[in-house]
Amino acid sequence: MHEQIKSFSAIALALALTGSSAMAQKQSPIYRQGWIDFNKNGKKDIFEDPAQPVENRVADLLSQMTLDEKTCQTATLYGYGRVLKDEMPTPEWKNKVWKDGIANIDEELNSLPFNKKAQTQWSFPYSKHTDAINTVQRWFIEETRLGIPVDFSNEAIHGLCHDRATPFCAPIGIGSTWNKALVSRAGHIAGREARLLGYTNIYVPILDPARDPRWGRVVECYGEDPFLIAELGKQMTLGVQSEGVAATLKHYAVYSVPKGGRDGNARTDPHVAPREMHQIYLYPFRRVIQEAHPMGVMSSYNDWDGEPVTGSYYFLTQLLRKEFGFDGYVVSDSEAVEYLFSKHHVATDYKDAVRQAVEAGLNVRTNFTPPEDFIMPLRELVKEGRLSMKTLDSRVADVLRVKFRLGLFDKPYADPRLADKGVHTPDDEAFALQLNRESLVLLKNEKETLPLDKKQLKNILVTGPLAAASTHAISRYGPSNNPVTTVLDGIRQQAGKGVNVMYAKGCDIVNPGWPGTEIIPTPLDASEQAAITEVVELARKSDVVIAVVGEDEKRVGESLSRTDLSLPGRQLQLLQALHATGKSVIAVLINGQPLTINWEQQNLPAILEAWFPGPQGGTAIAETLFGDYNPGGRLSVTFPKSLGQIELNFPVKPGSHADQPSSGNNGFGRTSVNGALYPFGYGLSYTSFAYGNLVVSPEKQHSQGDIQVSVEVTNTGKRKGDEVVQLYVKDKVSSVTTYVMQLRGFERISLEPGEKKTVNFTLHPEHLALLDKNMNYTVEPGEFEVLIGSSSEDIRLRKDFLIVQD
Repeated sequence: MHEQIKSFSAIALALALTGSSAMAQKQSPIYRQGWIDFNKNGKKDIFEDPAQPVENRVADLLSQMTLDEKTCQTATLYGYGRVLKDEMPTPEWKNKVWKDGIANIDEELNSLPFNKKAQTQWSFPYSKHTDAINTVQRWFIEETRLGIPVDFSNEAIHGLCHDRATPFCAPIGIGSTWNKALVSRAGHIAGREARLLGYTNIYVPILDPARDPRWGRVVECYGEDPFLIAELGKQMTLGVQSEGVAATLKHYAVYSVPKGGRDGNARTDPHVAPREMHQIYLYPFRRVIQEAHPMGVMSSYNDWDGEPVTGSYYFLTQLLRKEFGFDGYVVSDSEAVEYLFSKHHVATDYKDAVRQAVEAGLNVRTNFTPPEDFIMPLRELVKEGRLSMKTLDSRVADVLRVKFRLGLFDKPYADPRLADKGVHTPDDEAFALQLNRESLVLLKNEKETLPLDKKQLKNILVTGPLAAASTHAISRYGPSNNPVTTVLDGIRQQAGKGVNVMYAKGCDIVNPGWPGTEIIPTPLDASEQAAITEVVELARKSDVVIAVVGEDEKRVGESLSRTDLSLPGRQLQLLQALHATGKSVIAVLINGQPLTINWEQQNLPAILEAWFPGPQGGTAIAETLFGDYNPGGRLSVTFPKSLGQIELNFPVKPGSHADQPSSGNNGFGRTSVNGALYPFGYGLSYTSFAYGNLVVSPEKQHSQGDIQVSVEVTNTGKRKGDEVVQLYVKDKVSSVTTYVMQLRGFERISLEPGEKKTVNFTLHPEHLALLDKNMNYTVEPGEFEVLIGSSSEDIRLRKDFLIVQD
């Protein structure tokens, strides 16, 4: 058993039984010294004995379970305000399907954002929620025959999806930090808060590579590069699980590239070749599963090459368990089982879809419908002989195994006394602000327009539809009810009393008729023209203009793919009118995906990418504009110049990004716009960095040996700043076509002016491996090149090394 897993039970065992939970245990005879009589038979069974090996406990409990009890461990019960109508257990629960137990309860009593039905008195104070979860857990332990505890699950990609938990910026912002230590700490915080609030399993991280910027969920991904995603996803997973909580990876697999980037009802038909699937889309899952041992995986509702993932033995068993070594349980994305019948049409009816999913390797079905919708047909399938009891036992055993590892059979209750002191602490709040800071990417800074000097400014105009907006900072998948500092608020606070900060919105995020007006433009109406005229008049009175433009949560996100990537609505017209005044116009971007901001890049002196920041985003942005913070984030996705270039991403196969010559061989005139607007890994700073003394050792190595790489980086500017040192590897000649170069190392370092640091990397054989003609990972002999730089296109140093035959 993994060493990490051993610590889970230790953490769980340390949780004290206090408050109302302890009182209830004193009243019930099942709570014994050092063990719990879950099946209420008066003796310590093997599964009730903490000293027994997990596999023995699983087998013993499974042998005592009826068909009804087994099938109840294969379904999710969505929490209060979703499917569950009761905040607390009622006598009627004895007549519900979960009278025989349930696998997990999702988002229970968390006061889910934007869902009034889910608002509950039990979400806050934190201790009250912990006590409430204990009460629900106690019902399952004391009122069901075998007393199998519940796994309480929740979302956590922006921070824990709970009332007033610590809020993080969007995952695309987290990816832009390129800071492994920071992401690890974010995982620790999300895991700790989950544990203290009574949750035992959180859905994080998302490991989908965002290869098509039209796709709405780019905002929820770390980026487009599989290595970057794997490194950050590994740290998030390790951080979460070190706190005694399971991490469930999303969305397995090949989920993030529906045809044309279309989301919503599409969610299907990714055009991905087998080798690309393994090297790009499965790579982060394989790495994180093998190196961080997550206890959960969520199966996606798309197909691949005509095979729906949630009904696929190849994906859920052959790859996931036999090849990657996953040993937790698989939960379906919502409605993925139903889609086998309703969308993919590979099942004759819904019942057949249930059979296919369970036989493929699915453990737990999730949907926003009652759990009996899945449990009842599953029972019928077993009784009819269409699904073997052996298969069902295997699926249930996986669920029970995770529950034992989590310590749910040893100390199933959290301590309410710890929650109020340990959730969303001042240190957590300070961390969330730092995460926001490090997610910011400076895209342009002509003639050192930024940072602004408050001493030289009397009047600042803040404008744009996102300047005073706040809803983008609160995600359906993240914490709710935290106060939001808007960009306008942050600038006013940071500017101080000596500067007059004016504000006018200028335009809405979108105009009437949008998105149709992206195809057939319409003229400004009188009110739109008047709003822009008002802003222009204020701009003439100002020393500098800060325009906060982009998208909100209604323009990008789940089921919100776009057919154009320019600034929506009248925002470009607003910027152009402001630019025409001759004033310096600084653009702050609030957005969830790359945008084709060509005019903005060509005409505005400074552009700051802020993504979807968290509630403290306004503070982080203002600090950066005024120079109290030096931005050091880097793009984890490529910005195209034109929609017609898509897909334009990193890594890339030779020649696939066009750049065709205008004359000569294969050159017949320039017919396309080529090159990225901003490449992968790009980002500016208020200071400068020099690279030197690249050492690659040894320069000749056998295929199973490591290569050590070191480089010296010096801050040659006048400000303290962060540099993201990026290491790429090029395989010069190979048996199959490989990527031009691949990211294989990165470190974010902070340097004082004049300070020099040596950054060290280790290239392992896996970093040099390719999928050969037989689809086996192989390190081929030959010449490789190390490339070190500040982005994928800003390579400062290169050096070759040789891999020789063993």
